[in-house]
Amino acid sequence: MVLPNHLLKDEEESINMATQKFMGRGKLIERLAAQVGDKGLAIAILQKRGHLKADGKTYTKAGMARNAMTAEERAKDRASKQTGRSAKDFKYNPSTNRVKIG
Repeated sequence: MVLPNHLLKDEEESINMATQKFMGRGKLIERLAAQVGDKGLAIAILQKRGHLKADGKTYTKAGMARNAMTAEERAKDRASKQTGRSAKDFKYNPSTNRVKIG
């Protein structure tokens, strides 16, 4: 199985320090807004993914599940879905918001 580069190694790049404030549970909109630089864009992305309803404030069932996760849990969940491996197989790097097997 070929893994995406971000699953194979830590990268030197650091995510914006603003996102570091939103690592915990219940911070899905705030964290994505800090990542993309605009709350309206973050809401549109979450609506497209099916995590927010049309009002831009109410989470869907899937959105509630994502919002209940930490940034680490979401990163491990994404990697798990991409690879078919258990989320427990991955180690999280909070500086890059990426995981690697280990």
